[in-house]
Amino acid sequence: MKILVIGSGGREHALAWKLAQSPHCEQLYCAPGNGGMAKIAEVVPIEETNLSLLARFAEEKKIDLTVVGPEVPLAMGVVDEFEKRNLKIYGPNKKAAEIERSKVFAKEFMDRHRIPTGRFKVATTQDEALKILNSGEFEFPVVIKADGLAAGKGVAICPNIKRAEDTIIEMMVKKKFGPAGERVIIEERLKGRELSFIVLTDGVRIQPLVTTMDHKAAYDGDKGPNTGGMGAISPSPFVTEKLFGKIIDEIIFPTITRLLEEGRRFKGTLYAGLMLTSDGPKVLEYNCRFGDPETQVQMLRMESDLVEVLMSVVEEDLIKDEIKWSLNVAGCVVLASGGYPGKYEKGKLIAGLEEAEKVPGLIIFHAGTSLVNDQFYTNGGRVLNVCAREATLQQTMKKIYDSIPVIYFDNMFYRKDIGAMREIK
Repeated sequence: MKILVIGSGGREHALAWKLAQSPHCEQLYCAPGNGGMAKIAEVVPIEETNLSLLARFAEEKKIDLTVVGPEVPLAMGVVDEFEKRNLKIYGPNKKAAEIERSKVFAKEFMDRHRIPTGRFKVATTQDEALKILNSGEFEFPVVIKADGLAAGKGVAICPNIKRAEDTIIEMMVKKKFGPAGERVIIEERLKGRELSFIVLTDGVRIQPLVTTMDHKAAYDGDKGPNTGGMGAISPSPFVTEKLFGKIIDEIIFPTITRLLEEGRRFKGTLYAGLMLTSDGPKVLEYNCRFGDPETQVQMLRMESDLVEVLMSVVEEDLIKDEIKWSLNVAGCVVLASGGYPGKYEKGKLIAGLEEAEKVPGLIIFHAGTSLVNDQFYTNGGRVLNVCAREATLQQTMKKIYDSIPVIYFDNMFYRKDIGAMREIK
């Protein structure tokens, strides 16, 4: 089979790495790809947002399966573009992808179908938002979310009215996140542990992926601004069999079923970002694609053939056999550019990669890199994902953290507490 992966981050590198291991994969393409992906696939210089050019490339190369990594092309309708040309592509269509594209849609969807989530109000103007904030309906700290896609950064936890008002101005007046901030959600801050719960679905049946725990805050101790994710471990140490079943029964199945009833059959990866509260699991947000960096640790643990699994979704006949997983623990630590998730510089030479890759069992997925004259340079906020899979969490994280000092680029930073267990604040 000829397979195309759309995207250029660590998630896409991990998917490409796993797809390349399948005996079904004869030729692998990545568009636009990154420096590290060039080692296992033919990198094609087509931007992920150029839907018609991507579809034309798939037609010309007779691609048998396209796998979409990022949310933006899904929200734009890349699946619709491919399917109208009878091309097989993995991911939800534009209508189903609205569950991530619009947080307002997602919250109102949960509200009308009684899917557990936090209390919220929607504001369409600055005055309306300020009125809600000053009404006393929500205690501080309060959560403010931009309605649209903001690369995982459009969420702010505001400890007081001053910070909340400043956030409204940033989102709605200064357009920090562009059109994504034209509407905002103001909601109660849920307390508990975060959990990424991810399933594959053909719109009727589901196959859960192994649990993960993501670390979104930029700095140690869950401090600092939200990012796309600074690291992850799998499995999550906080999910019991009983809790797993509760999430499936009360959140995942109702979501998929209600979407189907509303004419939005969801085929692809449904990601529910949850908070494990004292009242049970509640949805923070939905994503319509694989997680990042959750995918990195999930692919390290997957023992089934990813090509076969994804094709069964595309053909609306999700495999009946459960996906096979390693019992080992996988971990991922993100090496980021100084300044991320704010402004950062690109083009920094990356040293030590060859030496680090010699460590047995260490896997490095590239996220924001470019390859120039056989040298790797930084080309994004999240640059590299240093990953491993060992028998225990302690062994996994030791291997990762012992190896990171070998790697260097100017202003590199990373969290030093990924996988550390902390009390709920």
